[in-house]
Amino acid sequence: MQLSPNFPPPATARQANQQVQNTALRQRLDEIISEAQRNEQKQRRFERLELQLISLNSIYDLVKTLIYPEQNEFHWDMVSLVLLDPEYELRRMLEDEGARLDQHPSLFFASALSDLGSDYPHSLFPTLGPYSRGKYASLFPQSQSRPRSVALLPLVRYGKLFGSLNIGSFDAERFVKGTRTDFFEHFAAIVAICIENAANVQRLKRQGITDTLTALNNRRFFEQRLQEEVEVSRRRKMPLSCMMLDVDYFKKVNDSYGHQVGDRVLQEVAALIRAQLRGSDVLSRYGGEEFVALLSNTAGETAHEIAERVRSGIEEHIFALPSGDKFNVTISIGVATYTPTSESAVTSPDGEILVGHADRCLYAAKGAGRNAIVSAGDLTLSEQRHG
Repeated sequence: MQLSPNFPPPATARQANQQVQNTALRQRLDEIISEAQRNEQKQRRFERLELQLISLNSIYDLVKTLIYPEQNEFHWDMVSLVLLDPEYELRRMLEDEGARLDQHPSLFFASALSDLGSDYPHSLFPTLGPYSRGKYASLFPQSQSRPRSVALLPLVRYGKLFGSLNIGSFDAERFVKGTRTDFFEHFAAIVAICIENAANVQRLKRQGITDTLTALNNRRFFEQRLQEEVEVSRRRKMPLSCMMLDVDYFKKVNDSYGHQVGDRVLQEVAALIRAQLRGSDVLSRYGGEEFVALLSNTAGETAHEIAERVRSGIEEHIFALPSGDKFNVTISIGVATYTPTSESAVTSPDGEILVGHADRCLYAAKGAGRNAIVSAGDLTLSEQRHG
């Protein structure tokens, strides 16, 4: 039978079909190669950011790197970071490093997991998908414009959620539900570890300068700040006052009620002193039952008034025992003030002289019968150490 001239021979048809299949395979292979190249570029971007995060010990630098990523690297339209911080610990750490939290609206804190929103993904893995105002508005409160797609990265350590890094895009197809989240899972784990490590570094630093009993600064911290405060006072020609404070007859408290009660008395006394000072004042436990405070830009008369508020507040405070019994303690205070003059402003003042005068005034207050305040008046700090 003769084949119709309108149909190619069987071999030619197979070749044409094979060519179509080869073309389709080449296109698919090109797509796979292109996707692999894009993934490789994405992986390198994430690796660069991860290495940068790992190199940071400052929790403030870490936070800034997260919420202000390089736009030419990631092209994320908006980023927010929420951290679980019920005890305000992370906020204090950031403020200690100089952060002004009100200047970073993309950074906010939650007191409980419920503050993340009832619709926050319960999974501990990243969630990608369309933006929902009802679900995710609380995660992007700083934005004038709303994203169209989001990537929510739970921050988890030891199986517990402690925060969320939230990324938004104006492109509805940027973060699509069902997309593999390998890169984001790895990145979220690195971020969680870095935040935990940075917080631990800050905790260790604070332990080195903090009195564990009263939570005040310790003597080491005070001695570091003393000369700094004196120099600031000299440069700005502002008075600086120093108070030395000592709980009267504290040994009797320990002997009568035990050291646990004595410890609680010191904790409450520290809180009563702190309540009368400003946040900028330096208050430290100097040793035993003795405390020391530096009052910046505070003249002698004002310092004496503050000391009187401290003295009367402690005298009136009632300390309660577990048995229900109550008792009172008193405190003696010595005050000295450095007031820069045109002559002293060109010399190098010695903070130890200021503390020494306040200490001598304290002993004078003890000698005067305790529960008293003695002030040294203004000093130039140019006199001899034992003058």
